[in-house]
Amino acid sequence: MFAKRRFLLTSAVNAFRQKHTLPELPYEYSALEPVISREIMSLHHSKHHATYINNLNAAEEKLAQAQAKGDISTVISLAPGLKFNGGGHINHTIFWQNLSPNGGKPSGSLTQAIEKDFGSWDNMKNQLAAASVGVQGSGWGWLGYNKQMKKLQIATCQNQDPLQATTGLIPLFGIDVWEHAYYLQYKNVRADYVKAIFDVANWGDVSKRFEAAVN
Repeated sequence: MFAKRRFLLTSAVNAFRQKHTLPELPYEYSALEPVISREIMSLHHSKHHATYINNLNAAEEKLAQAQAKGDISTVISLAPGLKFNGGGHINHTIFWQNLSPNGGKPSGSLTQAIEKDFGSWDNMKNQLAAASVGVQGSGWGWLGYNKQMKKLQIATCQNQDPLQATTGLIPLFGIDVWEHAYYLQYKNVRADYVKAIFDVANWGDVSKRFEAAVN
C-alpha cells in the first residue's frame, strides 16, 4: 500500500513538473549575418536545440517513473541520455546569449582578468580559437572561470558535455563546433567559422557571467 501511494504521489508531482522549453532568441535569426546565416540559426535553434529539449523532457519523465518504481537499472540506463540532452540544453541556452549582432570586445574587470591570465586579448582569443578548432569530432570550446584558483581558463568538452559538470569551470563564453553550427555556410573549414564568431560575441553577456562567477 505504501509503495502504491508513493507511486501515485510521485506521478502527481511529475505531472505538475515544469517541462523545459525552448528559450526565445534575443535577436532575429538573420541578425548575425553575414557571420552566421539565417538558415543556420533557424535550424540550429528551432530544430537542434528543440530536439535536445524534447529528449530531455522525455528522459526526465522516464526517470521519475523509474524512481517511483525503484527500478535502479532503468535509472542508470537513462544517465547518458540525460547528460547528452541536458548538456545540449544548457550549452545552447548559454550560446544564444553569448552572441549579439553588436559584437565588440570585453571591458572593465573582465578585460583586466583576461590581461592578467592570458597576457592580452589577442592571446586569449588565439588560444580559445586554437582549442575550439582542435576539438576532435563534435564538441565545444569554452572560456571558463576557475573559482578555486580565481582565474580564467580555456577548456574543451566533447559532444554536449556541460562545462561545469565535467570540469568544474563556470561557463562564460562557448563556441559550438558541432558541424550543424557552421557547415552549411563554412563547409569543412571550421577555423573560418571560429575566427568569425568573435565578431558577434556578446561580451556584455560574458562580463555579466564573469561578475556573477567571481562574487
